[in-house]
Amino acid sequence: MIDVYQVDAFTAVPFSGNPAAVCLLAKPAEQEWMQHVANEMNLSETAFLVPEADGYQLRWFTPAVEVDLCGHATLASAHVLWETDRLLPDQEARFFTRSGLLTAVRADTWITLNFPAKPEQPAVVPPGLVDALGVVPVYVGRNAFDYIVEVASETAVRTLQPDFAALRTLGVRGVIVTSQAESTGFDFVSRFFAPGSGIDEDPVTGSAHCCLGPFWAKRLGLTEFTAYQASPRGGVVGVRLDGDRVLLRGQALTVLRGQLTV
Repeated sequence: MIDVYQVDAFTAVPFSGNPAAVCLLAKPAEQEWMQHVANEMNLSETAFLVPEADGYQLRWFTPAVEVDLCGHATLASAHVLWETDRLLPDQEARFFTRSGLLTAVRADTWITLNFPAKPEQPAVVPPGLVDALGVVPVYVGRNAFDYIVEVASETAVRTLQPDFAALRTLGVRGVIVTSQAESTGFDFVSRFFAPGSGIDEDPVTGSAHCCLGPFWAKRLGLTEFTAYQASPRGGVVGVRLDGDRVLLRGQALTVLRGQLTV
């Protein structure tokens, strides 16, 4: 039997934020099996944890592919380790991943992830992007993972109805769409679309904020932000720049505990 948890990340309210499955393994598993489990879970990401001498090996899978970096499933993984007493309350969570060492610390109900910054560079607008989004961009950039598209208003972000089939042809992990916030209490808003990775819209995307933080720092002259990802589920992400790292702050709660029998 393998313990599995479903956690809503970047939220303190059940059935909002971004749900992730967390599987606690005693030893490494075959990649094909992990992909099957992620497809069975049918969430934007399933995390697989294997204990090591000084932390945990961590891998992330969408229902379709393994990914190189995932914020909400890392937040969910850290939450489960503390909740199940595998880590002491004041103990740092250490994860060995395809993006290097990632760490997490907890203060009360808040978890802070230490992730690599993934700044963008200006990019030529790829064919089909504007038509797929149905909005005129203010700016288009690209980093190692995604296109980032700035639009004129929060309303434009919230009302987007993309052509997912067209976005799937762009050859990137996903597309971040963002604007400065008009809602009180937030600095910027965003949405994230990744049909090429098997996720039409991701509810709350920690790794996208590794790009959004440096992006809005250049425009707003700030190094710390409160961001809102305006998906139908919605979620709040605290963002703070620290050199070539981005600190992502969020809450999480477990909504399901179970066991895999195969």
